Amino acid sequence: MKFTIDREKLVENVNHVMKAISSRTTISILTGIKISASPDGITLTGSDSDISIKAFIPVEENDQWIAQIDKPGSIVLQARFFNDIVKKLPGETVQIEVDHRFISRITSGTSEFNLNGVDSEEYPRLPVLEENQTVKIRTALLKHLIRQTVFAVSTSETRPVLTGVNWTIENNQLNCIATDSHRLAKRRISAEMSEGLAYQNVVIPGKSLNELSKIIDDNSEEWIEVVITESQILFKSENLLFYSRLLDGNFPDTDRVIPNESKTTIVVPTKRLLRAIDRASLLAREEKDNVVKLRTYDQNKIEILSQSSEIGRVFENIEANEIQGEELKISFSAKYMLEALNRIDSELIEIQFTGAMRPFVIRPTEDDGILMLILPVRTN
Repeated sequence: MKFTIDREKLVENVNHVMKAISSRTTISILTGIKISASPDGITLTGSDSDISIKAFIPVEENDQWIAQIDKPGSIVLQARFFNDIVKKLPGETVQIEVDHRFISRITSGTSEFNLNGVDSEEYPRLPVLEENQTVKIRTALLKHLIRQTVFAVSTSETRPVLTGVNWTIENNQLNCIATDSHRLAKRRISAEMSEGLAYQNVVIPGKSLNELSKIIDDNSEEWIEVVITESQILFKSENLLFYSRLLDGNFPDTDRVIPNESKTTIVVPTKRLLRAIDRASLLAREEKDNVVKLRTYDQNKIEILSQSSEIGRVFENIEANEIQGEELKISFSAKYMLEALNRIDSELIEIQFTGAMRPFVIRPTEDDGILMLILPVRTN
């Protein structure tokens, strides 16, 4: 194998693939990155068994030269060393040449590295998924979808299914739900999908979605195709394949924990509430439960209170746009509230309370496809 490639393009795609490579794997070849050169371009592959990423670099893009293939072939190189090397090479291009002993000569500018490689035939084959049933989502929308749900997954392995985000797909609607049993995030969007396509219990590991989010472009209008099987999900863009295993087990029915009535409803500017709770949390985070208290009083007034037995006390009054129903006193985790509010882009939010010890629901006033739920904290 022998090829020359634009160094920046190589570094960018190696970074993508590195997100699937773990040094903790028990399969030694998976600590490597597979590099394949064909007349069309170069393919980089990384996997840790749970996540697999395949990035393709074409020889030309937008009439710009990216790579020249002198001799097709493939090799597996130690990913950590290869990644560090290509980032620090001095030239604008990189030439990689592999001999019959699987020794790779990497040259750029005045630098030359020789790395021992492994026969690519020993690298596990990625699954081949039937692609006749697909869901299509805009890249930027998918990124928002992940951001607004994955933060609420559980970090505890006691219930592995809660470490993932549940996708339900039906009637051109995609519903995504994440919960750690103390809070919940739900996002609904319209998506293009094959006729008759329906899935009820697709649970994608939160870790996989976080890594996918780091790769996809915030502002791209490109489509991502999603292919789902019993145990795998594939996210496919023009030059990237991202595979993830799915989690086993049935995701809990979360509809029954979402209140369908309220005793107190508050409409308030999102940033105003977020900043007040952020200031209150300066003291709250010193306490074990990171608790902030909220109280409604007078007409459209809210008090935000927090105290630490060792440090002190803080309270702040803010004005809501509207308060309806009973007066309320409630305590909740400042961390959970801030994480929810930070993922709502709407200027105004509506919060519905059903009592001091019942879950409360946060919705943006401009988008009924987003819902956040938080359980209150019992305080004296």
